[in-house]
This record gives sequence, C-alpha cells and structure tokens, in this order.
Amino acid sequence: MVAEVKSLHTHQEDVSRLRTLFDAQRAAFRAQPYPTAEQRIEHLDRIKPLLLDHMDEIIAALKADFGHRSEDETKLAEILTSLEGIKYYRKRLRKWMKPQKRGVGAMGFPGAASVIYQPVGVVGVIVPWNYPVYLAVGPLIAALAAGNRVMIKMSEFTSHTGELFAKLIAKAFPEDHVAVINGEVEMGAAFSKLPFDHLLFTGSTSVGRHIMRAAAENLTPVTLELGGKSPTIIGEDFAMKDAAERIAFGKCFNAGQTCVAPDYVLCPAGRVDEFIEAFRTQVSGMYPTMRDNPDLTSVINERQYQRLKGYLQDAQEKGARLVEINPANEDFTGTRKIPFTLVLNITDDMKIAQDEIFGPLMIVQPYRSLDEAIDYINDRPRPLALYYLDWNSERANQVITRTHSGGVCLNDTMSHVGIDDIPFGGIGESGMGHYHGYEGFLTFTKAKGVFRKGRFNATRNILPPFGGAMHKFIYKFLLK
Repeated sequence: MVAEVKSLHTHQEDVSRLRTLFDAQRAAFRAQPYPTAEQRIEHLDRIKPLLLDHMDEIIAALKADFGHRSEDETKLAEILTSLEGIKYYRKRLRKWMKPQKRGVGAMGFPGAASVIYQPVGVVGVIVPWNYPVYLAVGPLIAALAAGNRVMIKMSEFTSHTGELFAKLIAKAFPEDHVAVINGEVEMGAAFSKLPFDHLLFTGSTSVGRHIMRAAAENLTPVTLELGGKSPTIIGEDFAMKDAAERIAFGKCFNAGQTCVAPDYVLCPAGRVDEFIEAFRTQVSGMYPTMRDNPDLTSVINERQYQRLKGYLQDAQEKGARLVEINPANEDFTGTRKIPFTLVLNITDDMKIAQDEIFGPLMIVQPYRSLDEAIDYINDRPRPLALYYLDWNSERANQVITRTHSGGVCLNDTMSHVGIDDIPFGGIGESGMGHYHGYEGFLTFTKAKGVFRKGRFNATRNILPPFGGAMHKFIYKFLLK
C-alpha cells in the first residue's frame, strides 16, 4: 500500500513537470515567435555533433534495448538518415520562409495578397520503439526548421536509448526549446493530453485512435504515422532473383520491425515456388547463420516475441503452410530471434492476416491477374506503403492510380522513406498528414493569408445603399 501511494505521488509529480515544461516552452515561444533563418539553421547544426560524436553510445544503447541490434542497421537507418535530413532542411528553409505573393482578383483590387509561413508554437512528438533515434530526430528537425519549440516523448520499450537521447539533447538545447521525456504508458497518455499546437505520433493504429481522442479535447491538429499491412506485388515477368533481393532488403532490415516493411507478397500464381526458393537463397546468403549473427537484429522484447510466435501457431493450427528459413539449422531457444518465415495458404480468420506483422514473418499470396491483385489490396485498409516490381510502365501506372497508399516504391522496397524531398505519411488506417520534405515544413507551420489594402478604398463603391451604378456593373459583368 505504501509503495502504491509512493508510485502515485511520483506519477503526479511527473505529470506536473510535463505541464511546467510545456508552459515554459509556450512562454519562450511567445518571447521569440519567429526565429530567423540563421537562428533555425544554427538550431539544426546543434544536432549533427550529438549524433556523430556519440555514435558508439547510441549503438550500445540500442543493443541494450533490443537484446541485439545490428550496428550497421543503426548507422544506416538511425544516424545516416538523420544527418541527411539535417542537410536537406538547412539548405532549403530560407527559400521556404519567404512570403509568397498571391493574386487578389477583381474584388481585391487595388491591394496585395501574400502568404507568410509562421511557426505554430509548441510541437509534441511521440516516438515508437523500432527506430527511436531517427523517428525522434526526423520530426524534431522539421519542427525546428519551421521555427517551433519541441517536446519529445520516447518509447518506454527503449529506455536506454531514451535516457541517452534526453542527456544528449539537454547538452544542446535548454528545456524551454527542446525537451525529451521518458516514462511508462501513463506518462505517454498524459503527454498526449497537453494542448500542443501540433502533435505527431508514430505507432500502431489502435494507439493512434487514443492519441487522436486525447488531442481532440484540445483541438490539437495531429499527424499520425500508423503503418498497416504494406503489400508487394511481383510483376508477372519480373526476374524472381531480383524480386527476392529487393523484398529481402525491406523485410529483413531490423528483423522486419519497420512500419513500411513488406507485410505480404502478391506473387504470380504459377511462380510461388520459384519465389520461395529465390527468397530462401537470398536470405541464406545474407544470414548463413542467425543465432549469434551480429548482422541480425533481435525482436525488441518478450511481449512482441510472443505476439509473433502466436501468429505462427494460430496460422498453423488453421491450415497455413510455414516455410522457415534457417540455413544452419540452429536452435533459437533463449534468444528473441525468429527465423525469417514465409506463411502460405492463409485465410482471413488468421491473426497474421488481420494485424500488421511487424516482425520477420511474411505472407505469400498467389494472384492470377493484375486486376485481382489490385482488388485484393483495395478490399483491405489502405496501407502506409505499396511496392510494385515491374519494368512495364503502363502496368506500374495502373497500380499507382488504382490503389491508395501512403507512398509507393516501384522496383524496390522501403527505400522511398529515405528520399527527403518527398512527403511521408499514411492514409486512412495507416495515418494522416505528412512530414519529410517541404510537406514537413508545412506540417509544423501556419500558412497565414495576408491582404494589404492601399490608401484608395475601392469598397466604398459597393457600400449601401445598394442598386447604384457600380452594383449594376458588377452584377452585369462579374456575376457570371
């Protein structure tokens, strides 16, 4: 009982500190509501040395959180992508900050119209566990480029990385500019209830619904990056060796724990066995051993591990065929590593067919025509990513225009996320809103329309009493 009271008291203190941090950031924003381009670039430049000078610490923290995390995957997906984003924003934000001239039309003459891009204020960012550095830094640099203050809630599943990231950010920014918050689920719930000027959440669709409800109480606009079941269609005559190589990149990276990882493969019906063997060969070449292979990342925690094992058991009990790729025939007992496994003969009542997989398992579903493959995708919730492997441009355009997804990558998987100049965001159950690219700047900016009128007041000609010559002229020549 004493422990429970103490825990409640600590939680209340943490929630109180959240509000204190938020109020401090809002006051700081009011004192400096429009940072110059030079100031914003300097803010971005503070992040680069945090990543480069502390790379070994970041790698170690992620290894501690995952049980094992490939060092190269951390360098490529967490550090390199973040550095590229910083370069992208700092190079372009001066141009984006410039007011845009707009037309006024007949009713606004004489006058001048423009749009100014104003920081929204205090931005909240809720970070998932799968890429905790990249998915914290990405929204952070977009929000800083737009001139905002930022509060970041790290995942409770990556506590070592969260603690390190908080320490690093505190070296570079005062808390009234950028603050990093760690804590359990209750802290995340309290965080989402703060009256942010914008809230960005990356995570599951189910949690995204809770985030949106909490934000609605404050009319806080949200950007939700939610994932979903991203399909890959293999074109009817695409080389299967190339297909396996490109699909394996997206599926095997981070052990499939990626929101845009291929979830299911739509394979030409007569080529399923060919794909299985090509994928087995590709994965075996990448990971000739798995249990102690430093290149292979573990499943993040026991909860996720049991969830994935449950998918396999449920599917097998309901008649699915499992193809396990384990080239060295290793025993994985005592680890949280799962061999890459293809799941065939699925039915809609299987859990693996209903939920985002988010792990080293992948469905293979045969199709007999491109129309059938497109219908299969359109019968399901809209995914965050869609992949189509085919050198035929006409068929590729059919897939692009007849399906909806957050993004499309042709002839590869997952690599579109690293293209800084295109927006990234979901649609429907895979999310709403965008960041990355120019759209990221716009997400954290208020595009404010401004109309300036000169000394001559043309509207006096349309003031009551109505029925004068100017009214008759307008109705005759403009009201059509």
